[in-house]
Amino acid sequence: MSCFQGLLFCPEAASLLLHNFCIYHISPPGHELGAAPISPKRPAPSVDDLADQVADVLDFFGLGSVMCLGATAGAYILTLFAAKYRERVLGLVLVSPLCRAPTWTEWLYSKVESNLLYYYGMCGLVKESLLQRFFSKEVRGCSESPESDIVQACRSLLDQRQSMNVWQFVQTMNGRYDLTEELKQLQCRTLIFVGENSQFHAEAVHMTAKLDRRYCALVEVQACGSLVTEEQPHAMLIPMEYFFMGYGLYKPSQLDCSPRSPLSPSCISPELLSPESMGVKLKPIKTRARLQV
Repeated sequence: MSCFQGLLFCPEAASLLLHNFCIYHISPPGHELGAAPISPKRPAPSVDDLADQVADVLDFFGLGSVMCLGATAGAYILTLFAAKYRERVLGLVLVSPLCRAPTWTEWLYSKVESNLLYYYGMCGLVKESLLQRFFSKEVRGCSESPESDIVQACRSLLDQRQSMNVWQFVQTMNGRYDLTEELKQLQCRTLIFVGENSQFHAEAVHMTAKLDRRYCALVEVQACGSLVTEEQPHAMLIPMEYFFMGYGLYKPSQLDCSPRSPLSPSCISPELLSPESMGVKLKPIKTRARLQV
């Protein structure tokens, strides 16, 4: 959830999104609020399992075709989902997406993270490593300037995560495979955002080069890390407006209100958007899992 709070709390972007969509947020297994720790003996799901579970979530809520918004590892899973279930994806909005197998450097780096998580939990080194993946140096702060509020909020959310559940997800993503061939199967429009200081900048450029240029656009955001949704959500507004216009969707005028809500998003207090305030049950739904015999 920490990937999208900045975007949804930006009144202009929230107005555009909430006016046109009913939003369903999907977390990896064990990453929902109040999740119980996953046993380390339980096999980690593969990236294909996670993509199939997205389909299970859509079936559970009776959804047909959807617009997908994902960041970093989530963008990889949604891209894989779009390749496997082409008829169910209207479009992709991806933020600093991954699309290739990890390099040897990233694989080794993630192995070190995994070992630290396994033996020491969500320790300071792991948090710093994850924050470096998410944010640019400017917002992480240094000796001369303190870290920004968004980094502090993300650090607090990491403290609330079950370390073994994060360990399992890191294991899953470290075993991902190259999606370059699958990109040729995509039949939907794709909008890609990436910060110029993102560790995944080269991935986004590679992905854009492999997609059909008639249906794909890349937006590079200056002085920004991987989570454009948090650091510079305003930079996403105009590209998303043009992207959605291709589907006949539009941004309401300031006098209009969302057709899905009696309130304008700009009038909604952030506290009211918490899962508890919206009456959302935090019990995870059951999805398919591949059993190893």
